[in-house]
Amino acid sequence: MKKITLFYQKQCPFCKKALQYIDAAKAAHPELRPIEIEMIEETEQPEVADRYDYYYVPTFYIDGRKIHEGGIYSDEVESVLRKALE
Repeated sequence: MKKITLFYQKQCPFCKKALQYIDAAKAAHPELRPIEIEMIEETEQPEVADRYDYYYVPTFYIDGRKIHEGGIYSDEVESVLRKALE
């Protein structure tokens, strides 16, 4: 299983939706439940966020490679999670 890193902000409405989509995908698909996501709140950990190349949140990385940046829909979240299983 590959490592997922998620950059987000607590006040971001798109990030809140992404977190809901993650929970929903894991609830609907048992094979996705074991996937762990390192969550980095960029305003609380700017020193970590500054080491990555992105402009919008939420942003998903898998094994250090950017997979998705910005607003996201439920099917896209599921796709990110499935890529971590590959």
